[in-house]
Amino acid sequence: MPVTALPTPGNCGDLGPGARQWLDFCQLAGCSWWQILPFGPTGYGNSPYQCFSAFAGNPLWISAEELLADGLLSELPELKAPPTHRIDYQKATSENKRMLANSWKLFKKNRSDNLSLDFDRFYEQESDWLADFALFMVIRDQQQLRSWQQWPEPLRRRAPEALRKIKDQHGDQLQQVYYEQWLFTRQWQKLHQDATARGISIIGDLPLFVAFDSSDVWAHPELFKLDRDLQPPVVAGVPPDYFSPDGQRWGNPLFNWQQHLETDFEWWISRLRHTLEKVDLVRLDHFRGFVSCWEVPANEKHARHGNWVQAPGRELLKRFQQEFDHLPLLAEDLGLITEEVRQLRDDFQLPGMSILQFAFDGDNNNSFLPHNHCQHSVAYTGTHDNDTTAGWWQGSSSRQKQQVLEYLSATTTTVIDELVSAVIASAADVAVIPLQDLLQQGSDCRTNLPGSSNGNWEYRCQPEMLRRDTADKLGHLNQQHNRLAVVAG
Repeated sequence: MPVTALPTPGNCGDLGPGARQWLDFCQLAGCSWWQILPFGPTGYGNSPYQCFSAFAGNPLWISAEELLADGLLSELPELKAPPTHRIDYQKATSENKRMLANSWKLFKKNRSDNLSLDFDRFYEQESDWLADFALFMVIRDQQQLRSWQQWPEPLRRRAPEALRKIKDQHGDQLQQVYYEQWLFTRQWQKLHQDATARGISIIGDLPLFVAFDSSDVWAHPELFKLDRDLQPPVVAGVPPDYFSPDGQRWGNPLFNWQQHLETDFEWWISRLRHTLEKVDLVRLDHFRGFVSCWEVPANEKHARHGNWVQAPGRELLKRFQQEFDHLPLLAEDLGLITEEVRQLRDDFQLPGMSILQFAFDGDNNNSFLPHNHCQHSVAYTGTHDNDTTAGWWQGSSSRQKQQVLEYLSATTTTVIDELVSAVIASAADVAVIPLQDLLQQGSDCRTNLPGSSNGNWEYRCQPEMLRRDTADKLGHLNQQHNRLAVVAG
């Protein structure tokens, strides 16, 4: 369940009462894990895999109700339109900006000692990334939201005098960005604590790549493959696969791995530590890229033509081992997986992923079939990149449908329930079911269609969808297969 999909009165899910309603639902169902998408501030296309920062939180997640309860908002904003089953990002962003501006004014006017100390402490602790992120966002706003590569040259190249001028002229805007990130962190920490108290751990998501139009690339161009004009000669993607016959040209800049090696992976260590402060288990997106990355010439329109280029994933994971007591990591080991990728995953004892929708190709040795699942793994009906299970079933061939029915001893009436049950009954340590699959929703409720740019990440849950009988049904499956959550304390 993405945070943006949570049931709230506004136009986008947030960290307020709707999130608690979701936690209550999960607790009733005996669930012990909640998986979310990356929490960064999104740009064009609203993709959480194309964020303005690898460290910052998404201001859209900040709850007006929580601000009101903390005395950081004088009244709840009046909504212009009732929520629908799709997120209206334009309205959500507009309302969010007005709300946060009002909250910032109130905070400055009625600044209490305790809140001021907490705010100042937050900036001191996070300034290594927060200062650059705030500069990036303020300059971006001053430049009519243009990408940093289109800024005036002194700003593109971070000339000290140009940055000093921004700090002198736009100090209040910079402070507001700090404030918004403080609010996000406060509200997220409170929600995470509430989840823990209910026996629910959170699976976060660490995208391998960062967006080119991000504070990370602007502030640290030496960490990425850029030419003298700060342009990427090659970009990230994947070759043709299950999702796309042309492959996927993501467009993200590739890492300058030599620089990361020379700095002993300092940026990566900081990034993982920052993420682990917010979640209990981290999904390493595109784990295959820790062995080698598909580099596509930047002038190519698709990803059919490219090259695999080696990455120092083993060295990076060794540094993680040295820096952290244990590695609560999950390897997203999907796609064109080689023996070298599997070996890297297994050498560091990382669980992989098994996707049920990929299981029915007529081969009983298919590793995604439930009887082939290993215990040290996480099983799914589908991920955010898959169609909903009901949509996938409707689009399956007659031959594939027959295999599914025979394998599960199901009927066309019970097949979606049986697919969900098969994942929960799996030997995998963790089973994850997208809410849409619990509700048997069709393709119109799909979260993302890889390779497309419109209509993604807009799925919304309505409060009435989180019914007691649905929670009871899931709870019965969790109890039957020994997956009930253990509540702390």
